[in-house]
Amino acid sequence: MKTYYKLLLRSYIGPFFATFVIAIFIMLMQFLWKYVDDLVGKGLEWYIVSELLFYASATFVPLALPLAILLSSIMTMGGLGENYELVALKSAGISLKKIMLPLFVISMFLSVTGFYFSNNVLPAANLKMGSLLYDIRQQRPAFNIIEGVYYKGIDNIVIRVDEKKHDGQTLEGIKIYDHTKQRGNINLTTAEHGTMKTTKDQRNLVLTLYNGYNYEELIEDNPSSEAKPFRRTEFSKQIIKFDLSAFNLERTDQEMFRSNHQMMNLTQLTHYIDSLQAKIDERQEKYLNDFKNRFRYYSKLDTIDLSNISFKNQDETFNSLLSETSEAKSMIISNASNVARTNNEFIRNNHKEFRQRKRSLARYEIEFQRKFTLSVACIVLFLIGAPMGALIRKGGFGLPLVIAVLFFVAFHVISVMGEKFARELVLPAWQGMWLAPLILLPTGIILSLKATTDSEILNLEKYSKLFGKFSRFVKSKLSNNNNNNLEE
Repeated sequence: MKTYYKLLLRSYIGPFFATFVIAIFIMLMQFLWKYVDDLVGKGLEWYIVSELLFYASATFVPLALPLAILLSSIMTMGGLGENYELVALKSAGISLKKIMLPLFVISMFLSVTGFYFSNNVLPAANLKMGSLLYDIRQQRPAFNIIEGVYYKGIDNIVIRVDEKKHDGQTLEGIKIYDHTKQRGNINLTTAEHGTMKTTKDQRNLVLTLYNGYNYEELIEDNPSSEAKPFRRTEFSKQIIKFDLSAFNLERTDQEMFRSNHQMMNLTQLTHYIDSLQAKIDERQEKYLNDFKNRFRYYSKLDTIDLSNISFKNQDETFNSLLSETSEAKSMIISNASNVARTNNEFIRNNHKEFRQRKRSLARYEIEFQRKFTLSVACIVLFLIGAPMGALIRKGGFGLPLVIAVLFFVAFHVISVMGEKFARELVLPAWQGMWLAPLILLPTGIILSLKATTDSEILNLEKYSKLFGKFSRFVKSKLSNNNNNNLEE
């Protein structure tokens, strides 16, 4: 391997991994901020949260990978230009194309890797993250009795304590309402104090109550009777056990989520798109047949020869047709209005149904195109980043970071806009998803041409000199005007 190849690889790999990890971390913090209410207070084990974050990190790769390629390309070429290493390589007879060749090969490798990841790893990560996140969001809050608050976390049981000691087990002033019979507060247990413990397997709660009473309203066979039997039982010690298995995280079968478009690879998406398209075609054919049956009377008019029909006395014809009683006229008009209203509603409902079906189909077509646009985005952003670094001749995380963020934000905004257009059926899915790469590709080509010709279009020193000349010119003009005013 040539020496300058090793130099380029060392300069490129470090910023790439640093940028990639930072981007993943920032997106992961955004994910936590979004779902913090669903995670906190549910007593989740650390490995469950770690598993969720791991799968979530995998889903952020399609955004982090192009950004890392863009920024590391700018930093690598900018660092070479800032340290005059790029000038030394060019003076040795090495063209900019050959200098960029190893970086381009790495970007191509990352592009192919991104395609494999998007087609094979990402659907599995989306499936596991989606199912786990669904189970966590359905999970009940962790068992936690707070003093002075009615706790309703256990099914058909309400518990209230006046005081909870610092050990978390000793309770004072206990009230337990049993609603298992679904007849209101007919069963109440009170106790002066007690203890609360969970079994070793964390599946049961054991309450040991001391010095209390059980109050129960007895249910009679004759509910209309005014007599309300009542029973009170005193105890010095009583043990009550509650089932806490509902507080454990229950995993849902992942097969329930496999029909989601984000959880399929290309083969599955192709099969699903064909199936949906076949259903839409079948439904459209049925609609056309129903439409023809509804308007079969009007369709027969096309077969009538109208050349021999005279319309000279058409006003008299219509007048004679409607020369009925007012009741008959009202009936004719009402029937016509009802038929028109029914047909209009029929057309409108079918239009909504077809639009909804096509929007569902568009989601799968969008996901199909996304598998390819990720790889192309890596190449396009490299073609922007590497020439941009050679033109600005600045390394580090300063100016390159600003420029990379601007281009990436532009790319992301156009991508989101194109995807939105595709979802709303404004554009076909392939046009919406390829909108951003096709718009930014000419920019990358132009920057590559400018960099190979050593254009000074982004030479900051040149612009600073021009700005200095302009400021001196303005100052001289202002001083001349002031001197003329003084002389006058």
